[in-house]
Amino acid sequence: MAKSIAIVEDDPAIRANYADALRRQGYEVFPYGSRPEAWAAFQGRLPDLALIDIGLGDEPEGGFELCRALRGLSARLPILFLTARDSDFDIVSGLRLGADDYLTKDISLPHLLARVAALFRRVEALTQGPPQEEVLERGPLRLDAKRFTVAWRGRPVELTLTEFWMVHTLARFPGHVKDREQLMRDAQLVVDEGTITSHVKRIRRKFQAADPDFDRIETIYGMGYRWRGDEDAA
Repeated sequence: MAKSIAIVEDDPAIRANYADALRRQGYEVFPYGSRPEAWAAFQGRLPDLALIDIGLGDEPEGGFELCRALRGLSARLPILFLTARDSDFDIVSGLRLGADDYLTKDISLPHLLARVAALFRRVEALTQGPPQEEVLERGPLRLDAKRFTVAWRGRPVELTLTEFWMVHTLARFPGHVKDREQLMRDAQLVVDEGTITSHVKRIRRKFQAADPDFDRIETIYGMGYRWRGDEDAA
């Protein structure tokens, strides 16, 4: 069955161009020209992936609002921003709202298609991984890749797809330092290197909401990040 992609873009020509390119790759595409139109459709059925512009019609932040609402419906749904806005503020804002990737419209179609395909590979990996990898337990941490659930000291932690894989690749080998390039490769991340820091900060905040004393993700300046094992945290 073909994967479904929702495109939320207010420019008809751009929307049609992206839709045609994705359909040629075998995806089922649902194009929407406004946030209300897309949101009404999402109430009945969520797509397998959402591709969203930020400015939508007379709503300059409509894409941000839609992303926030979608995250309320599903932590696992892959969300990509595709926008002309390239400021660091907008990029960080999009990632903080839970987007898995942030792309600008000067990206080539082959590059866009590759990023979409990479996100779908990560979704499939969650359900098709080796049985021994389905549940990862490291001290108070428990990650269930089949059910896509994360718990810290028995308390649930809601992570997006990107955040889940980042925690998984860090916690799999406690004490091992992962530089940004390794983190992106091992976790099959498709975000740009400069956004890794924003994702790590968001992950820390989520764990600290469950446990204010959470300190397992350590920044090794000039090198990368590592998950502190029980012996390091003692």
